Amino acid sequence: MRTLLSLPYLHVYLHAGPMPVLELEWLGYAPSADFRAVALQALALSQQHHTRAWVVDDRRLGAVRPRDLEWVEHAILAPLDQSGLLRFAQLEPLDALNRHIIGGMYAHAQLTLSFEVQNFDDINQARAWAATPG
Repeated sequence: MRTLLSLPYLHVYLHAGPMPVLELEWLGYAPSADFRAVALQALALSQQHHTRAWVVDDRRLGAVRPRDLEWVEHAILAPLDQSGLLRFAQLEPLDALNRHIIGGMYAHAQLTLSFEVQNFDDINQARAWAATPG
């Protein structure tokens, strides 16, 4: 696991291998402009390293505005789908309201995405699933 980006509210890691995985570990709240900027940066890193899966650890993610989640669906998830992403593992936020709002966005997005989305409670299980081809 190699660190690609380290910020006070987010770490981005690359898991190399036959099925490269990008991992985003949210550490807390990020203001809207920062949230969008780092999400675009993660997308660029994913494309640069030809990742086939993402692990998104949202457990400590702070509040996210609904319009930012709508933006994620179109500006991040759709391009990931177009780039050939195969798997997307998510660890749900610990905060119940965040879990509900973010879960709703992923449920809605899954209707149009071709990659598989799974929720996990354990980071190691999420990583193993994401790195497993097909």
